[in-house]
Amino acid sequence: MGNADVRVRGFAARAGGWSARHRWAAVGIWVLFVVLAMGLGSAAGRVDVGNSDQLKGETHTAARIVEEAGIEEPAGETVLVQARGDGLTATDPAFRGAVTAVIEAVESTGQVTAVTSPYESRTISEDGRSALVRFEMRGDSDTAGERVGPVLDAVAEVQKDHGELRIEEIGGASMMKTFDDAFGADFKKAEYSAVPVALGILLIAFGALVAALLPVALAITAIVATTGLMGLVSHLQPMSETANSVMLLVGLAVGVDYCLFYLRREREERAAGRDAQTALRIAAATSGRAIVVSGVTVCVAMAGMLFTGLAEFEAMGLASLMVVAVAMVGSVTVLPALLSLLGERVEKGRVPFLRKRRAGRDGGTESRFWTAVLKRVLARPVLAAAVATGALLALAAPALGMKTQNLTLDQEFGDALPVVQTYNRVNDAFPGGSEPAEVVVRADDIDAPEVTAALAAFREQAVSSGASRGPVEIKLHEGENIAFVHVPLVGGSDLDRAGESLETLRDEVRPATLGKVDGVEAPITGQVAGSKDFNDQLVGSVAPVFAFVVVFAFLLMLLSFRSLTIAITSILLNLLSVGAAYGILVAVFQHGWGASLVGAEGVGAIVTWLPLFLFVILFGLSMDYHVFVVSRIREARMRGRGTRDAIQHGVVTTAGVVTSAAVIMVAVFAIFGTLSMQSMKQMGVGLAAAVLIDATVIRGVLLPSVMALLGERNWYLPKWLHRLPDLTHDEAPEAVARPVAHSAEDKRVGV
Repeated sequence: MGNADVRVRGFAARAGGWSARHRWAAVGIWVLFVVLAMGLGSAAGRVDVGNSDQLKGETHTAARIVEEAGIEEPAGETVLVQARGDGLTATDPAFRGAVTAVIEAVESTGQVTAVTSPYESRTISEDGRSALVRFEMRGDSDTAGERVGPVLDAVAEVQKDHGELRIEEIGGASMMKTFDDAFGADFKKAEYSAVPVALGILLIAFGALVAALLPVALAITAIVATTGLMGLVSHLQPMSETANSVMLLVGLAVGVDYCLFYLRREREERAAGRDAQTALRIAAATSGRAIVVSGVTVCVAMAGMLFTGLAEFEAMGLASLMVVAVAMVGSVTVLPALLSLLGERVEKGRVPFLRKRRAGRDGGTESRFWTAVLKRVLARPVLAAAVATGALLALAAPALGMKTQNLTLDQEFGDALPVVQTYNRVNDAFPGGSEPAEVVVRADDIDAPEVTAALAAFREQAVSSGASRGPVEIKLHEGENIAFVHVPLVGGSDLDRAGESLETLRDEVRPATLGKVDGVEAPITGQVAGSKDFNDQLVGSVAPVFAFVVVFAFLLMLLSFRSLTIAITSILLNLLSVGAAYGILVAVFQHGWGASLVGAEGVGAIVTWLPLFLFVILFGLSMDYHVFVVSRIREARMRGRGTRDAIQHGVVTTAGVVTSAAVIMVAVFAIFGTLSMQSMKQMGVGLAAAVLIDATVIRGVLLPSVMALLGERNWYLPKWLHRLPDLTHDEAPEAVARPVAHSAEDKRVGV
């Protein structure tokens, strides 16, 4: 029953055939590759993105100046001393006594230096009810969070003796410790729970333990190998912890998906009565081909991040690209070898009470639900396309008002943590004081009279211009000829108002003072400046990234299916899916519509990096489903089915595997939507919603209705494009062994 030994062409088919014939060699090579990659990566170590590489613009320039000078900026800490009522002020003896007690307590720990009294630094609020004691942590700022515990304890002891005052610590080190304690376990729990969730869903999908373990094993080995490769590549392109987390997410998603596609097809062919060798060959030529096309398309999409010019994005893009490539190669090499080795044992560990899906024609397992849906969609394709498109456009509409910004501390974490409440109190009493702008001034001679005069003029005009209420602090490093000027910005945690203050400093105050001295560099950095520079860089990279991803995805689809229509509709459907995801993000997290349903709240903005990140990730991942479904439709068309019949066959026979893959992705992404950080919630909900829309509305309704309306035009390829390279593969041995008669239209469009 279709067991003829027919040679099929294409990388996936040849790789699968070789692996099936040389089973132990293929498995051994894969294991050796994973072990070598991990071993070499560990030996080489990993280089992470440095501060000077994070951004472009003035923020980058400031970080570079500091690094070149060899100055290690310590972690700064602040203790807020604030009257609880209207009674005490900073001039009262009890208030002064509390300030003295704080200074003595933090100095006694031996962990701090440069302790400054508010009476010396003039860090007393206008109403006299609040004062700031400032100091620096000894040692490396990156590890200050590990040493700040005794200081926090000392401040807490002072608080016990002064109930009439609020005495609270905030700063880089204390926030680092608070977040590590509160959310470190949160992140680990999310990452560790992703694998069991995927395994549980696969058990339901396959109904057998061995079959369910294969996709998870492939994904994990691909992730392990890529972790090692990241260490090697990091010496050319620095990596980061964020890139590592994104790689894990993407690797789990595509690794499981690719194996799921391959394994499901091999089982279908065996269920149709074909012997194990033929079933594997057909799976290699069909699902294997879809995996290669999809994998290359996803890699191209991920490569789009390399055009942002942002080191963090470049690291994420390269890490994601590598894990997709590794998972793709593993799926078409070691997986067929394992299936050949296991044979019928792949069904071991059957889960009771799970019924096998019913087989349709050609052995394809058909979904009853999607069969019913497709019957109605194909009966009225115009209505189905109109309703689906209208619904997606309605979902996408809020995206037109999208506002992006780096989230402030209270936006990111809400009021759940005491440190956030302290942050808000400091900002209320000292607008901009918790996150001041920092001017890094470098001169040939920082003590030269003209430089000293310019620094004094800058300090004066920063306040007189209305950009700051002061105090403006200047810290000199004479040996390095560098000065740090800290300017609290009017607007505080309101990034829009603080952004206006920053523009005043950059465009008015600096040119009128420091800008008049020859040889002086004075880039302005800080949280507000970093947010603005990041936004500017990201906005400038949107067009080239979008163009690169869309153009190359279009070309890959055109060459893979040799159909101009398929290429165009693929791009349009994916863009519609991404637009709908954007709209949901804006509605939930910017406007707060239904935010409580996902345990979130409207914060008035979407985190800056997310829209571009989502576009690249979703455009790549959605191609998984699209290529898989369209490949099955084209295969049915080549076997002689009419276009409408081929559409129904392709959609309903892939519905089970697409649904299983989508459920895994949605579940894994939704786990990250449960985290406490607002940015992680936005990422998790955005990815989960987009995948859900893509696997249901797009693939189950819009794609079949549009293809039904286009009919034979689906396979249209203009004559002038016939000279393009032919990357299509013979979809199954039957397509070669039993060529079907094509109509004149078919010959004309190049099928």
